[in-house]
Amino acid sequence: MKKLMIFAAMMLGVVAMAQEVKPTFENTEDGTVKATYFHENGTVAQTGTFLDNKRHGEWISYNADGQKTAKAEYKNDRKAGKWFFWKGDQLTEVDYNENAIVSVNTWVSKEPVATNKP
Repeated sequence: MKKLMIFAAMMLGVVAMAQEVKPTFENTEDGTVKATYFHENGTVAQTGTFLDNKRHGEWISYNADGQKTAKAEYKNDRKAGKWFFWKGDQLTEVDYNENAIVSVNTWVSKEPVATNKP
């Protein structure tokens, strides 16, 4: 019985160990490479595109529960345009031009979230 308990404990330890989830890369028709990175639990952590091995275009980040946490824009690996960050009931917008911050705005929801209850 003791050997069985030790074996079960060892197997539980092996199963509990986090496995590395490698990113995926996919060539697209427009010449970019779509990248997808994952959290240890297998959910998507980040998606975006590369052009000539540089971040280019829209990048979106998610937490381990699958909720969107950020939306960003790159042009030739430089921060560009409006970036959005979600945290709880707060939304922050950061406007970039030529990799430099132009403005920052933050909004906090003071309204309760509506539900679809009859």
